[in-house]
Amino acid sequence: MAGKLRAELKKRGDFESLEQEATLNLWRTSDQLSNRVGRLLRDFGLTSSQYNVLRILRGAGEPLPSLEIASRLIQVVPAITGLIDRLERNGLVVRQRSEEDRRVVHVELTRQARHLLERIDHPLQQLHHELLGHMSRRELKSLIELLETAREIPDTKTKKSQS
Repeated sequence: MAGKLRAELKKRGDFESLEQEATLNLWRTSDQLSNRVGRLLRDFGLTSSQYNVLRILRGAGEPLPSLEIASRLIQVVPAITGLIDRLERNGLVVRQRSEEDRRVVHVELTRQARHLLERIDHPLQQLHHELLGHMSRRELKSLIELLETAREIPDTKTKKSQS
C-alpha cells in the first residue's frame, strides 16, 4: 500500500523524507477532492469559495461581518470583498451597514441563496459518500484526527525569537 504516490507520479527515486511524501500525498489528495467538489459546484454556478461563504452564512443563522466570514473560510481568500461583491451581483447575499459601527458591513443570505443551498445539499452529500465512503468509520475518524494533528504546525518564528 505504501509508495503508491511514487508510482502515480512516476518518480524514479525515493522521496527526500517521509514528511515530503506525506505533504505531497496531502497535496495530491486535496487536489483530487477539490476538483470533484468544484465540478459539482460549477453545475450550480458557484466556485468553492462562493459556496464556502454561503455555507458559513447558513450555518451562522444570522448576518455576519465580512471579516468574520473571512476568518471562517476553509481556504484563505485574499479578497473577501470581491468574493462578496460577486455573490451580491448574483442575488445570493445582501449587505447591511451596522447601525452601531458604520464601518462594519454585515452580509446576509437571500432567499435565492437558501434555495440554491437546499438544491446542492443532497448531491454534495452523495459526492462526499462517493469520495470517502469506501473508508470505514474508524478509518475516517483516524483520518480526521491525523489531519487535525497535521494542521498543528509549530510556529517557528515564535521559537526563534524566544531563543
